[in-house]
Amino acid sequence: MLVLLPPSEGKASSGRGAPLKPESLSLPGLAAARVAVLAELVDLCTGDEEKAREVLGLSEGLRGEVAKNAALRTAGARPAGEIYTGVLYDALGLASLDAAAKKRAARSLLVFSGLWGAVRVTDRIPSYRCSMGVKLPGLGALGTHWRKPMAEVLPEAAGTGLVLDLRSAAYAAAWRPKGEVASRTATVRVLHAPTRKVVSHFNKATKGRMVRSLLAAGIAPAGPAELVEALRELGYEVEVEAPAKAGQAWSLDVLVTEVH
Repeated sequence: MLVLLPPSEGKASSGRGAPLKPESLSLPGLAAARVAVLAELVDLCTGDEEKAREVLGLSEGLRGEVAKNAALRTAGARPAGEIYTGVLYDALGLASLDAAAKKRAARSLLVFSGLWGAVRVTDRIPSYRCSMGVKLPGLGALGTHWRKPMAEVLPEAAGTGLVLDLRSAAYAAAWRPKGEVASRTATVRVLHAPTRKVVSHFNKATKGRMVRSLLAAGIAPAGPAELVEALRELGYEVEVEAPAKAGQAWSLDVLVTEVH
């Protein structure tokens, strides 16, 4: 099972340990694309601060993020699972999983990123600010920048099992499973049952809890149909839209009655 996660806008501070070692990151096929983004982002943020803020879409209150990006090469690095915070990651609670579940998380979770493309939760990275929606002056739109290298690397990373896609739209645009991989991919929406509407907070929280439940139970569904069965056994109410034809992903709606 490969679980595709969005990053969090808010991030924990960088660690005090050794700085980033780009060559140590998972998915080495993304290395050249990472180097290109890192170089331009650091260059942008060591220059005109106002221009950097404009490009990155940062408010006045987030001015300090520019300096953080400027120091990316020398800042301490921490496991990505500790860097990413926010509602989904709080609900996922990686730190409180038992040892076996943590190993499963290390193998199966992949966090998408405007800066790194995608990283494992065990990859050591510094704190940064660069969403997939950013358009850098030189490289252009990051979603477009990542499409080719992702298309070359991700099918192999997907292996032969289920791909559980929990990414938001901006990050999903960087890689869309195709063909045989798409046929064993499931996307998930979390809906407030009475209204059938997505509400951001509990959408993220439910996705985090859902992944935690699968990891803690040691469940690795072979495909979308098995995922539906597993989620229902774990107590989730799931509605399914099977693909109309081969080579398309399954769409799952998880219904929640309480907003929390």
